[in-house]
Amino acid sequence: MNTTTAPLRILIVDDEPLARGLIREYLAKYPDLSIVGESEHGLQAVQDITVLAPDLIFLDIQMPKLSGLEVLDLTGRRRGVIFTTADDQHALKAFDLHAVDYLLKPFSQQRFDDALARARRAVAQAQPGVQNLLADAGQRPARILIRDRNQVHVIAVEKIEYVQAQDDYISIHSAGRDYLKTQSLAELATQLDPAQFVRVHRSYLLNMQFLQSLERATKDNFVAVLRNGQHIPVSRSGYERLGGLIDGR
Repeated sequence: MNTTTAPLRILIVDDEPLARGLIREYLAKYPDLSIVGESEHGLQAVQDITVLAPDLIFLDIQMPKLSGLEVLDLTGRRRGVIFTTADDQHALKAFDLHAVDYLLKPFSQQRFDDALARARRAVAQAQPGVQNLLADAGQRPARILIRDRNQVHVIAVEKIEYVQAQDDYISIHSAGRDYLKTQSLAELATQLDPAQFVRVHRSYLLNMQFLQSLERATKDNFVAVLRNGQHIPVSRSGYERLGGLIDGR
């Protein structure tokens, strides 16, 4: 019987050329590993992870455009990840969770080898601790990430006017454009600041910064008038939620 296994496919993600070069150098001693790509920033990493489907990713955390955690959040990647970082604060969180290995820059060949050995054992297993780490880091995101075919849109949370539920999607309205994302309105609401984003209707989440006024539509229902003149429905319970925040302005 032929017991030969295919080499593990590696993706290196780091915005620093020297850092990528060091990882290549450390990997050179392993003939059963194959580097299938290198990503210079988070947006490219999202594309490469989707297209290349690597077995193992060496992923920097602090990068332009998207951080390493945001890359995982957008791609849904939950296995086969070794973080590389110069920030020991992130490293300590990871070790507490006992889920993902972190290489704290600068790292030695021995430290690299140890992390790689650990990752080999975990490559075929789900790592729930990664999801917990992402949840902790993303409770109050500054940006919303939306993948649309081969494009990635990054929307600043403060610029979101409102979010509307549409079947299995949500429609995020910002600066005159609509962006569809596969997520429930209830889930998104738990991630955003409740003092800023209010569930004014079962199908609408409103950013208070864009609210101009409230008008009565019927006996039990109201409409929110936004700064751009747009109207969105407000249920009775939504009106009660808004009441305290408006009074507190």
